[in-house]
Amino acid sequence: MGKMNQNTNKKSQVSKRKNTLAISLGVIVLLIVAVFIVRGGIESGNNNKIAMGGDLSIPKSEINENAKFYPYNIKGTNMEILAVKASDGTIRTAFNTCQVCMGSPRAYFVQNGNSLICQNCGNSFTMDMVEQERGGCNPIPITEDDKMDDGANITISEDFIIENKNLFTANWKTK
Repeated sequence: MGKMNQNTNKKSQVSKRKNTLAISLGVIVLLIVAVFIVRGGIESGNNNKIAMGGDLSIPKSEINENAKFYPYNIKGTNMEILAVKASDGTIRTAFNTCQVCMGSPRAYFVQNGNSLICQNCGNSFTMDMVEQERGGCNPIPITEDDKMDDGANITISEDFIIENKNLFTANWKTK
């Protein structure tokens, strides 16, 4: 019987160690998640933080010929603003959805070379067309009147973004 008690004690000690290890790992994971939250939120697929209200400030120094997408969430509605440098050197901005395909979860654009492609209908637009055309299946322009440029940053006001919340449906970019 003495040997049986020793085996039971060893198994109990191993089990306690496993439980302690599991708890320690859980604590470490929670600490890592806390660090991400404290540092400004979870990052989106293109390494942009999701803005949760407030004015959107876009540093001009990070804009080039590759479209940069800025996720924004206002009261549970996911939105996205894109910024890109056109061939003439100007920075163009637009909402990353379109008037024609707007009800679709795939009513957003992705870059392919020098073009933006609608993921719903497949229409293609060059970077130079961003902010220049309104209507149809193209990114909805955010014109000079709708933003402020202080030389270093382009700022789009929270009020303007809220006014355009209806451009994005609840199922936008979900498929």
